[in-house]
Amino acid sequence: MTPQQWTYAVFGIVIVLALIFDLGLLSKKGQVISIKKALIQTCFWVALSFGFFAFVWVENGSKMAVEYLSAYLMEWSLSIDNIFVFILIFGFFKIKETSYARVLLIGILMAIVFRAIFITVGVALIAQFGWILYIFGAFLVYTGIKMFMVDQHEEFKPEENFAYRFMQKYMRISHAEPNDRFTIKHNGKVYFTALAVVVVMLAVTDIVFALDSIPAVFAISKEPLVVYTSNIFAVLGLRSLFFLLRGAVDKFDYLQQGIAIVLVFIGLKMLAEIWHFKLPVWVSLVVIVVCLAGSIVYSILFDKKLPVKPVEEKIES
Repeated sequence: MTPQQWTYAVFGIVIVLALIFDLGLLSKKGQVISIKKALIQTCFWVALSFGFFAFVWVENGSKMAVEYLSAYLMEWSLSIDNIFVFILIFGFFKIKETSYARVLLIGILMAIVFRAIFITVGVALIAQFGWILYIFGAFLVYTGIKMFMVDQHEEFKPEENFAYRFMQKYMRISHAEPNDRFTIKHNGKVYFTALAVVVVMLAVTDIVFALDSIPAVFAISKEPLVVYTSNIFAVLGLRSLFFLLRGAVDKFDYLQQGIAIVLVFIGLKMLAEIWHFKLPVWVSLVVIVVCLAGSIVYSILFDKKLPVKPVEEKIES
């Protein structure tokens, strides 16, 4: 087998074993995931991702390994942005905490299938029409500027979501207590519960985010191995990351701006190739790390929600 075929094989085996261990042995139906357990699972997925980075370095060389790490960090940061929206969806439908893990698991597995389809189509399009990368670049610049200026989380309204309105219009939806069920029967008819609606909305929401993230990864690397593996590792770690950060995501007020700057940079890097100007892969990695770390630190130091102390007026005697 070639080094890439060997890497694909190892990746598949690792993912299957990791899913059995993390989702099977460490997760029980109806269980509320504690912060401690979420931290352990998050560390597990991050360590696995970095372990795969080392494996890619040995098998495929430093260039592909750095591309993988850059793409993974890009996807991982956008996954954090996903969590803001997921919290809004769970809150809107009043889903019980005991159902969170199961709903997230199914939604994330659906998202992986859709992302695999998107990536396959993207690889085929780029191979056939190389100029489509410049369209991706322009789209990323536009998206990054818009994300920097507009709070997308405040704009998101679950009741106006396309998937929710579609299901409300064309499917039988029950607003009764789901009791961990995705369908219920009433008067001989099958109705979808709120849990089923949330699963679909999570998958559709991730597809929308993938429209930004997948072109961004193609800007970092056009190697299918890098695009597939970085996406899947980042998405699989999203569930544990949700439980770890759901109480703290509102503290990262400026993370969106950090991600926006990265998207603009990646888009401009992609457009610069029109003039045959290429930056080394490690430059993208440095920009991603600096922007994300900087936005998180800045969020901690300058919290928007801190109360403003009134200015005391000086009284002249």
